[in-house]
Amino acid sequence: MHETRSKVVICGAGIAGVALAYTLAKRGMRDILLLDTQPPLSLTSDKSTECYRDFWPGPGDAMVRLMAHSIDIMEELAQTSENVFRMNRRGYVYVTRTEQGAANLLRAAQETAALGAGSLRVHTGLRTPDHDVQLGYNPHCDMFSGSGNPQSGADYISDPALIRQHFGYLAPDTTAVLHARRCGWLSAQQLGMYLLEQARALGVRFANAEAVGIDIEAGQVAAVRLRGSGIAERIATDCFVNCAGPLLALVGRMLGIDLPVFSERHSKLAFEDRLGAVPREAPMLINIDPVTIEWSDEERELLEEDPETAGLLGALPPGAHLRPEGEGGSTWVLALWAYDAVPVAEVFPPEIPEQFAEIALRGVAKIMPGLTPYIARPPRPSLDAGYYTKTRENRPLIGPLSLQGAYVLGALSGYGIMAACGAADLLASHILAEPLPSYASAFLPSRYSDPAYQVLLEHWGDSGQL
Repeated sequence: MHETRSKVVICGAGIAGVALAYTLAKRGMRDILLLDTQPPLSLTSDKSTECYRDFWPGPGDAMVRLMAHSIDIMEELAQTSENVFRMNRRGYVYVTRTEQGAANLLRAAQETAALGAGSLRVHTGLRTPDHDVQLGYNPHCDMFSGSGNPQSGADYISDPALIRQHFGYLAPDTTAVLHARRCGWLSAQQLGMYLLEQARALGVRFANAEAVGIDIEAGQVAAVRLRGSGIAERIATDCFVNCAGPLLALVGRMLGIDLPVFSERHSKLAFEDRLGAVPREAPMLINIDPVTIEWSDEERELLEEDPETAGLLGALPPGAHLRPEGEGGSTWVLALWAYDAVPVAEVFPPEIPEQFAEIALRGVAKIMPGLTPYIARPPRPSLDAGYYTKTRENRPLIGPLSLQGAYVLGALSGYGIMAACGAADLLASHILAEPLPSYASAFLPSRYSDPAYQVLLEHWGDSGQL
């Protein structure tokens, strides 16, 4: 058997694996091999809305701090690369049409501000003892063009006049919006390719090969067995990193370790907004209210006949979201809604529900009436889908595994693009035996062996899902 050696073998060339290879190489490590059976960044990293946010309710401040660090790194990369990956800071705007939703938004915003995500500015239009001075609301600016001073924190707006002034395209009965400011989107493909190019310039090698087994000697990783053309069949190494994305559990089993993860299928709709319903300068818009779709009698009968679609007749969960896509004269819009998010087996390519495009449109039309004409005359859809691989509490796995020399960087769920740089920096500190930030323990795989953590899980709630 032909054998070579690498200091580090990274299994998976999605955004997490690429970011780790780049980070390790930048911090001085050499002889790094990056493996994948697919071209880099092609399995699931290009299936998201390519967004980022530092708005993360608790418990604790670990997610806020991880994301803030990751955004720091991305902003620095944007500056040094002349923003080759087109990072913006449009913000996320969470929208509700109910009083309960408004109360939930305000509570989540207060919690996130207390965790360190920046100041909360409240705009009620009222003069009360608590809000005697009404702070002005400033729309977003493009932080990379020098046009203004970008804000952090968030703005909670329940003043109807202010909502109409700045978000006149939203439903007239909008009760409140929350504009989280250190948020936006970028080109995930361009970010990933930039990191990969920089990594290769620092000596990182990529191999189009499949890891088919891990050799373990004396309780430690000894080698990775491969199948692929143009590469040795066995790579001796004492450092193996599982960055396999939706295949995280499969690769974990090669190490003899059951990782506590599962996958959900998330579909994405892109369409040309020929009616101009979504302003090109709009931020990311998210409907936080449950949605009940008004089906016709004929549609209801058809849906009732199939157990897989009968659930569409009741209240569907919050979370339908959309944003403008493209630059210049682009009229494209991206829309996502994980109304059917349940654990599924990973198959490639993922199967997209037949009715997804219509339902996604109906979900976002609830907050943007200008999209309603598309329900009767749908635009030609462009559909895609990937997997959100996650832990029970939707926090990543970052750190050493129980097998010496084995590490994991994964379960980045729907936030892989925004978290990859910060998560890679954290895992690099583990591998290089360098000082760790205080939040590192929140992401260790070993946290599940702590009885106190198991108790916390029982009362976790929907942290980070908003």
